Amino acid sequence: MIKTTYFEEYVIGESRETFGRTITEADIVIHAGQTGDFFPHHMDAEWVKTQEFKKRIAHGTLILSIGIGMTANEINPVAFSYGYDRVRFIRPVFIGDTITVKATITEKRDYPKRPNQGYVIEQVEISNQDGNVVLACQHLYLVQRKEASQSE
Repeated sequence: MIKTTYFEEYVIGESRETFGRTITEADIVIHAGQTGDFFPHHMDAEWVKTQEFKKRIAHGTLILSIGIGMTANEINPVAFSYGYDRVRFIRPVFIGDTITVKATITEKRDYPKRPNQGYVIEQVEISNQDGNVVLACQHLYLVQRKEASQSE
């Protein structure tokens, strides 16, 4: 779906939530292959039995990737992702856990290098099926200002 939303139209406090997505063993194996991260915490079912959580843990970067992907249901042609700040892996995610994502607009500010754009910051919280936040980060967008598009 394409929806044009200019900088001025974002509302602080506005949020959106996703449906659930269950994390599978295949997710972990594919992510390990893509990243080269074959640490036993993710891959060795016997070794993890000797560790605190007793089960294999999904890569934090996997949960970040899937969670952000779950929020990407609209294309805004006047905005693009500028990056992520304050990424925190708060709790482990295990095979069979189901995650959901809540993204809330928390801040808007000028972008000094380009006066025709502004930053929009979205607080992203990924939670498990028990409602516990497992990952949190800030997603930064650069968004075109409406008056800039009207003067072109």
